Amino acid sequence: MPVICKQIPEDYDAVLNLNRLVFGGNNEADLVDRLWRAGSVVVSLVAIENDEIVGHIFFSDLPIETDHGVIDAVSLAPLSVNPKCQRQGIGSALVLQGLEMCRDREKSIVVVLGHPGYYTRFGFSAELAKNLPGLSSSGGWMALELRKGALDNVSRQRLARMTQ
Repeated sequence: MPVICKQIPEDYDAVLNLNRLVFGGNNEADLVDRLWRAGSVVVSLVAIENDEIVGHIFFSDLPIETDHGVIDAVSLAPLSVNPKCQRQGIGSALVLQGLEMCRDREKSIVVVLGHPGYYTRFGFSAELAKNLPGLSSSGGWMALELRKGALDNVSRQRLARMTQ
């Protein structure tokens, strides 16, 4: 199993290249680059095997404005694992460690756009995402409460800044 650690500046180009490889284009690499430059990084982890970055996960600030104040939420995007290393538990290890670090940073909610069959195993729910305007559960949006009840009685909220 690869070693999971915080991304360091020397990893930057390799992370962007991994995202280009995994997603077949520049969209996710450009997203990471924009969010990194904007100072929106909450957690960025890499999986390293034989001195090669084979996985990456990125969490960025996504404050949610409500009638009662701002909820300290984050967006998970992207999660990438080199195709030659997929189905070995690397993505799951990145998600679990990333979620724990978001909890440690006192974030309340994580939002993700992804495959329900994958993300529900970590507790993400399309039902919770229904509480957030503009995030259609039919579109693959899911949410996870890192702090129990973080989305209870949330009304007339809006995402202060979308990452995609």
